[in-house]
Amino acid sequence: MSAAAPSPAPASPRPEEYPPAGGEHHWAKVTRELRHRLAKEIPRDVLKELHRKNPARHLAIAARQFLILGVASGASWMFPQPWIWIPAALVAGWTIFNFTVLLHEVVHRAVFNGPRPAAERALAILYAVPSGISSLQFTRWHLTHHAELGDSEADPKRHYLSPRINKAWYKLLYFTPALFPIYFRAARRETATYPPALQRRIAWERRGTIAFHLAVMAVIFLLGGWGVLARVYLVPYFLVFPIAFALNRLGQHYAIVPEDPAKWGSIIRPSRWWDFWYLYSAYHLEHHYFTAVPFYNWKPTTYGRLFKAWIFENKVPHTNWSLEDGLVG
Repeated sequence: MSAAAPSPAPASPRPEEYPPAGGEHHWAKVTRELRHRLAKEIPRDVLKELHRKNPARHLAIAARQFLILGVASGASWMFPQPWIWIPAALVAGWTIFNFTVLLHEVVHRAVFNGPRPAAERALAILYAVPSGISSLQFTRWHLTHHAELGDSEADPKRHYLSPRINKAWYKLLYFTPALFPIYFRAARRETATYPPALQRRIAWERRGTIAFHLAVMAVIFLLGGWGVLARVYLVPYFLVFPIAFALNRLGQHYAIVPEDPAKWGSIIRPSRWWDFWYLYSAYHLEHHYFTAVPFYNWKPTTYGRLFKAWIFENKVPHTNWSLEDGLVG
């Protein structure tokens, strides 16, 4: 939900959080009127109910994701037949990406009713390690994105991660293992702007994550050899994860109307399929702005339509794509 929504209880700031106390950042400035209108339209008791957390449900979903990953990885290990291990690897890779969605919930304090710093820290590390990222870096990066949404320079996801070369071949690289050097280069450039103490903590987290993944790879190789390592680890991480990541990002802030802050994201048609495989994260505009925008003012699009416009029509990111059967300006 939007930063304008009231939370049930105040929480102390974390050192990795952004923006710092005081000051008004880009998104807050340009959406002041919109947020004021939304606050008038949405009853306070409805907002309060929307912000009610259910820790047991969150943890049950997290447990389900670990179970899915375990079963899919086990199937890839035990069954070398392509008709078994390839679908299992797809499920495993997609599930690995979804741990970043669970981490996203922790970043926005959407797990517990009230501050639980120790539990939140533990969950953040737990969810960050499978996808190979630093929870501290992700927190600062993502909250800066929220605070500076709409600013092409201050929003790190847009400034460092959105492709600068508007060519289909280059954009398709984001769906391949090339995503990893692209992403970590972007993260490194953004992290260089952080306070030195935070940079050191992020560096230690990254070293720990790398050590964990190298140890997992070594164990899999020693027990199963190259074939098992490829099926259980290399294909899910390096071939499937980038597809899940890039498609999810495509549904966020690429097809927009730049001059209208209420249209700084894509509306994805509700789908139980994507609700399950993306843990409801396809509702990205709602995540930034409430859910009170009338449905008749928006024409939802689909991932397939966005992919067609992105690659085959070579649309420029962060512009009005004017999709006939999707987002229109």
